[in-house]
Amino acid sequence: MTSISVTILTGFLGAGKTTLLRHILNAEHGYKIAVIENEFGAESIDSELIGDNATQITTLSNGCICCNRSNELENTLLDLLNAIDNKQLAFDRLIIECTGMADPGPITQTFFSHKVLCQRFLLDGIIAVVDAVHAEKQLNQFIIAQVQIGYADCILLTKTDIQANNTALIARLQRINARAPIYQVTHGDMAIQSLFNINGFMLNDKLTISKPIFRFMSSTQNAIQSIVVYLDQLVELSELSKVMEKLLCRHVDNLLRYKGILAIKHQPCRLIFQGVQRLYSADWDREWQNGEARQGVMVFIGLHLPEEEIRQQFALLTERVN
Repeated sequence: MTSISVTILTGFLGAGKTTLLRHILNAEHGYKIAVIENEFGAESIDSELIGDNATQITTLSNGCICCNRSNELENTLLDLLNAIDNKQLAFDRLIIECTGMADPGPITQTFFSHKVLCQRFLLDGIIAVVDAVHAEKQLNQFIIAQVQIGYADCILLTKTDIQANNTALIARLQRINARAPIYQVTHGDMAIQSLFNINGFMLNDKLTISKPIFRFMSSTQNAIQSIVVYLDQLVELSELSKVMEKLLCRHVDNLLRYKGILAIKHQPCRLIFQGVQRLYSADWDREWQNGEARQGVMVFIGLHLPEEEIRQQFALLTERVN
């Protein structure tokens, strides 16, 4: 049975999520797409704005699907699966449009914590929409705006026709999330191939890191930041496990996303490691090629991360091997 690919669409209030969604639904891509919206208030208006090109629009109102204590999203997903199994619906992709104040973390974990949902849905990626006109003010005032960017596999900078000079903002977004590519978008007009099949939660070697990595202290500090750790030597797998367990035990509530490609002692293959908060996994990738430098890299994205501790722990890793 083919899994249904899921895209989580996040971004602060007014960033342009619905405009982007309308563009996706109207584009000629051959996908059958179902949509789940999350809105505050008793009346849904986004379904009117989007049109009738989605297989089904389910609106979750008067409450937020980012709440850990709510089963509303889980139940809605199970209802959609039942409709498929009963031949009432047919779709091969699902888009969840979050409210502007939603935390994507608990939404993401829904697809890893329920046995049936794990089997039937495949989380493809998180797309964060950022308003170029108002982003700096939002990032300064609301930590959730930074969190949304921290979780992203892809960042779309909107309203660039109004705010053309975004060099400083892009640099700040890269400091928050060093692993997500940034695209400038006008009126939601975006190539579909850049939005789908991102494979953000697949154990693969897609770990493009934004260059340069800004190490200077910016005038405006981010509570959410990226830490990139390079490992020029092989590491012991058992020691790596100890370091990761220690970091997760102490700081798991502050870690949003983390991913790495590592060179393990006595192993011919690369180790791919990734996680979302408390949920993580690792697997062996392809063999290191002849002449290829066996160098590892880890990217941590989170809230008030202890950068000195993280770097020190990984530095000790390489020292133990020598």
